[in-house]
Amino acid sequence: MTARPWRQTADGVVLDVRVTPRSGRDAIEGIERRADGRAVLKARLRAAPVDGEANEALRRLIAKALGVAPRQVDVATGAATRVKRLQISGDAQLLNTMLERLTKAAS
Repeated sequence: MTARPWRQTADGVVLDVRVTPRSGRDAIEGIERRADGRAVLKARLRAAPVDGEANEALRRLIAKALGVAPRQVDVATGAATRVKRLQISGDAQLLNTMLERLTKAAS
């Protein structure tokens, strides 16, 4: 079983994501294990990594996939890199369940 790229916190979940900008479509493509052993959620975005466009597109993509408002998704670290850590606010158990479904569907 692949490790989960998220962990529950008191006010939601923290999610590690690897982004491929300038892709042909916006999509979540499952879980990948990085060379350092860390698991990340793979996401493709049409947006270019210019002026925060890719970060905003990622926030909208994740929010839509989890059924939360984009304002509940925050890029906590990695705003200028491909690997980002998102803080998603909300019911941690519900978000955990939604992420489980999302990653099963994308695999």
